[in-house]
Amino acid sequence: MNNFLFQLSDLLKTYYAVAICTIVETNGSTPMKNGAKIIVCPDRKILGTIGGGALEKCVVENAITCLNNNESKLFVHHLTKDHQMCCGGTVKVFIDIIKRPSNLFIFGAGHVGSALARIASFQQDLEIFLIDDRPFYVHQIQTDIHYKSRINGVLASPVEWIQHFDEQMCFNSFCVIVTYNHQLDREILLNALSKNFKYVGMIGSQRKVLVTKKFLLQKNIPEDVINTIDMPIGMNIHAYYPEEIAVSILAKIISVKNQQIHEHNNISDSGYSEHYIKGKEDINVIENMNVCLKNL
Repeated sequence: MNNFLFQLSDLLKTYYAVAICTIVETNGSTPMKNGAKIIVCPDRKILGTIGGGALEKCVVENAITCLNNNESKLFVHHLTKDHQMCCGGTVKVFIDIIKRPSNLFIFGAGHVGSALARIASFQQDLEIFLIDDRPFYVHQIQTDIHYKSRINGVLASPVEWIQHFDEQMCFNSFCVIVTYNHQLDREILLNALSKNFKYVGMIGSQRKVLVTKKFLLQKNIPEDVINTIDMPIGMNIHAYYPEEIAVSILAKIISVKNQQIHEHNNISDSGYSEHYIKGKEDINVIENMNVCLKNL
């Protein structure tokens, strides 16, 4: 198991996500039994075995589909019927998608930036980088006993730092621009738009947003690309203090981050799964609850 975890850790340095395919139940004659697993990478590289042959080939294809859909799923394989295998048994394989943490790059370690880094650090699936060229602000994070192990304080020129980002750093990552200088914000934003960020947001008033849009149009940035920028940044919760603004930004990031999960799991706007409220067993439970309430 330790070797498996080391392999998984190494793969997540190369791939954004991998699929772990585990045999969770068998009946009858099967090539391998419960607990056998393979790791499937997006390029179809595999580690381990669940018995090889037609079963494993099909599981790899299922895993690629799950990776593309960002969806964990249980598959049932009838070896003779589905794969023309002589074994004759049945195998249930659970495919779980494991992703490396997304990167959250916060450009600007002032009041809003540092507040956002601190509250975002409680998100287990975010690797946080707080970037600023002012030693005092970065030093505060680097020496904070509660947060220095959760937040990467980066003392660097924000524009020069983002220019060196490669595709892997930006893929499925979030870029928040909250520096102390409007022109610096625009330069970082211009560089961010040439990368593959999942989300780009910039703090600013309505006036600053208009000036920034004009600046980007003059740089030949298409209007549809400009419209993808979250500016003014965050959800409109009438935030005023830096901590409140930070909450509004993190709420927007969580919304973007979980949007694909929301769609694949068929979650309604109320937050409940459509499958949950429509399931026959759950309807029976609700009916029983209503009977109990009437009998109170």
